[in-house]
Amino acid sequence: MDVLGIDIGGSGVKAAPVDISGGTLTAERIKVPTPRPARPEAIAEAVKGLVADFGWEGTIGIAFPGVVIGGITHTAANLDPSWVGLDAWTLFATATGLRASLINDADAAGLAEMRFGAGAGEQGTVLMLTFGTGIGSALFADGRLVPNTEFGHIEIHGKDAELRASERARELHDLSWGKWAGRVEDYLCHMEALVWPSLFIIGGGISRKADKFIPLLTRVRARIVPAAMHNDAGIVGAAMAATAG
Repeated sequence: MDVLGIDIGGSGVKAAPVDISGGTLTAERIKVPTPRPARPEAIAEAVKGLVADFGWEGTIGIAFPGVVIGGITHTAANLDPSWVGLDAWTLFATATGLRASLINDADAAGLAEMRFGAGAGEQGTVLMLTFGTGIGSALFADGRLVPNTEFGHIEIHGKDAELRASERARELHDLSWGKWAGRVEDYLCHMEALVWPSLFIIGGGISRKADKFIPLLTRVRARIVPAAMHNDAGIVGAAMAATAG
């Protein structure tokens, strides 16, 4: 069964149809820039456009960069504040005319990695972290998701962790790989002290460059691996979530 997965990010909105039985994209993904300002109506139009690009008429799953409970978006750190408290499920269903589901973007990526990727078969505590415009987190205990963790906003040295250690922070401050890895390591050590995972999965587009920084993370006790599905994990997980339950 194919489902259209849509992953909304702070810098881009990307989509592709997904074979949810195998976790693979069945067509080349399409990405458009995230509208600025990133208000609900503008992003709904971008999602509608992606649906039209694929001529899609079936189920869609949407990954959103914030806390999502019952189709309501409760946070939107890297989007417009007007998302807070919004019935986003109705917004997207109305814009597309299709049955839509909504899930936190890091949770979506984690679901995909735990089923098809780097976390497949892992028991115990696993923490997936996506480094991009911000830092997303997905926590799993014996394969079961603890939804809507927001560990990217834990304070490190007086600042939100994502302001110091996201990929955007690396680019903004023109950090070397070594300097940035030091910030990431501080963050991982802090998270390790809080939830004691046996495995960290590092996702987002930065996972394609894992060889440049993961070998530098020597103070972390847990295993650290890059996401196997790289930046497609959110698309796949969004599609998976659309058919769950």
